[in-house]
Amino acid sequence: MSLHDRLSEDLKLAMKAKDQLRMDVIRMVKAAIFNRQLELKKDLDDAEMSRVMTTLVKQRREAAEQYQKANRQDLAGKELREISIIESYLPKALSQDEIGQLIEAVIRETGAKTLKEMGAVMKTVMARLAGQTVDGKQISDLVRAKLQ
Repeated sequence: MSLHDRLSEDLKLAMKAKDQLRMDVIRMVKAAIFNRQLELKKDLDDAEMSRVMTTLVKQRREAAEQYQKANRQDLAGKELREISIIESYLPKALSQDEIGQLIEAVIRETGAKTLKEMGAVMKTVMARLAGQTVDGKQISDLVRAKLQ
């Protein structure tokens, strides 16, 4: 079953269960995917849909962080619940150890020694992680730590 079909089926189930939060999140995801399709003027495959959802998760994390700083735990909690719903449609994320091993392998392959070569390492790492659920900032921090 494609990701698009799964979203449609889950939306129907959420409507029947009267699960308002899940309905809202699935509708938001479908709208974001539809907007991206219009932007690119083509249908998205599952990997491209995953990238759209990864962006949505990142936006929710940033919003939750801001709400926590403003001492609005109720809104931060809502954002975190939305993240868990969206992440249920994403492929399983790599662990810190797996990402670290990949970064070390890329550093060995590229022969990078200093922070000046971080761009080349990042480009290769992100290319290998295409279609995966990754946080670019986290990857950047790990690469920077390994090159220092």
